[in-house]
Amino acid sequence: MRNTLALLGLALGAAAAAQPIVNVPYRPPETVQRVAIPVDPKEDRIDVLIISGRNSYEHDWTGINNLLRTQLQDTRRFDVRVTEDFDEGTLAMLKDYDVVLLNYSSRWNYADAEQQVWSPAAFAALQRYVREGGGLVAYHSSFTWGRDIPEYKRLIGAVMQPGVSRRAPPDAFMFELVDRDHPITRGLRRFHWTFVDDMYTNMVFDPAAKVRILATARDEASAYAPERAGPKYPVEAYTPERLAKMPGMNAAHPQMWVQNYGKGRVFSITLGHGPEALAADGVRTLIARGAEWAATGEVTIAPLDKAADFPVTAK
Repeated sequence: MRNTLALLGLALGAAAAAQPIVNVPYRPPETVQRVAIPVDPKEDRIDVLIISGRNSYEHDWTGINNLLRTQLQDTRRFDVRVTEDFDEGTLAMLKDYDVVLLNYSSRWNYADAEQQVWSPAAFAALQRYVREGGGLVAYHSSFTWGRDIPEYKRLIGAVMQPGVSRRAPPDAFMFELVDRDHPITRGLRRFHWTFVDDMYTNMVFDPAAKVRILATARDEASAYAPERAGPKYPVEAYTPERLAKMPGMNAAHPQMWVQNYGKGRVFSITLGHGPEALAADGVRTLIARGAEWAATGEVTIAPLDKAADFPVTAK
């Protein structure tokens, strides 16, 4: 299993100095989008259920649900539904779908003590669904909770842990496909951009999750300079001396991985904060191909233009 042990060590080492959580009066910008039209039921498509209904204050999760639905259906490979109330979810309900996409966070603010989670029965239904062969896509803010729910961390592979994990400052950054032999990444270029997005670093991986890392991004100390990082990163908390002591600085961190959970396939992607990220060909392609793989174990969706590999001629 390539690219795994060394990278997991970043998250499992000594705890880093806690990243300050800055509360600001912020609401995500409203988006105007095309709404996906219903799919002809006679078409043989992969059935997708997006589980949502709650998220942090920085996320326009209702707009992202619609955009994900539209983009997935535009591939003509998926038929997508959205639920915003999974508290009464059952195994019978989930069995109607080939793959579930989680776009959910239980806390309004990352550091809040209080959270809203599904009922124990709904949790058990989701776990059993995947364990018995259902597909799962863990998406973006789905990694910002569950740190105190061991089986959830095992299900998606890793979570953000206050006091250990960080959100790096860059809103636009490149990520690298470090494994291009997997069906999801095969035929794609090595480096891709994402925009107005979150780079999760020092995530805590569940030791029982046998993950295969597909993509990483580098957390660079230079990005924390005040003129680059902005007001959410207090100058006194990110001095050169403090940065030098932070685990995982100037290193690559997993942003995308796959694993098995029982008989089910799980595709985890930390990227996709907002519409700008979902406008990037690489991110869009990887989400669609990851969902197809989680549902079927195969990938037939062709990459978008700027995501496709290309010949590089050495000089």
